[in-house]
Amino acid sequence: MSDDPTLFDRVASALAAQEAAALATVIDGPNAGAKLLLDTDGALLGSLGNDDLDRVVGRDLQGELAAGTSGMRHYGERGEARADEVRVFVETYAPPPRMLIFGAVDFTAALVRVAKILGYRVTVCDARPVFATKRRFPAADEVVVDWPHRLLDEIGDELTGRDAVCVLTHDPKFDVPAVIAALETGAGYIGCMGSRRTTDDRNARLRDEGVPEADIERIWAPIGLDLGGRTPEETAISICAEIIARRAGKDDVKPLTRTEGDIHG
Repeated sequence: MSDDPTLFDRVASALAAQEAAALATVIDGPNAGAKLLLDTDGALLGSLGNDDLDRVVGRDLQGELAAGTSGMRHYGERGEARADEVRVFVETYAPPPRMLIFGAVDFTAALVRVAKILGYRVTVCDARPVFATKRRFPAADEVVVDWPHRLLDEIGDELTGRDAVCVLTHDPKFDVPAVIAALETGAGYIGCMGSRRTTDDRNARLRDEGVPEADIERIWAPIGLDLGGRTPEETAISICAEIIARRAGKDDVKPLTRTEGDIHG
């Protein structure tokens, strides 16, 4: 099992295609070296030794892959929890998280640059061809000339909790359909630029469209942390800082000098 070349071929194919996969390997215990692969299409290939262990580890592979994390897991010989007879190392091969930026405005280029530093695959989308050009946003992975809600109709099902949607324009005919479409995806972060008045107006329009309060509460607006920034670059950093904080579950972000305990939680 440990020498099965098929599993490594599948992993190599997933990496080449920037698709997701997760591989579990028994490090210690019965069947050391055995492997179980969660393939791109969700199928389990290989075996760690028995169906019960495969079922439990397969479930955990799905969770690790969704989070984009790797690490050591401990099980009983048949997948029992709170046991340590089998040590399994889980490696995830996840494509880069995606950031969709809607609105080819002055702040967009700065946000593209900062997001690329953080490892995002960035798409800029705007329905105005004169503004949505690769020349204006050379760092973006792709620039799409279309209405945001139409793009989300095509790729929304692909978005996960690792992905972000940033709406940087507040044109009523542009932002409300974009936000509604974003709320129908699994994106982990949805943020909208605008003043507090603009935010209140947008939320009222969303309610008029029948969007429930629980969905409106998913929207981070005005977008970004209050860092005191004013320039496009400083605003971009505040947006990405908020995305990082949300991913870490930090609702009360403070300077490290004002906190105690483990820095990395």
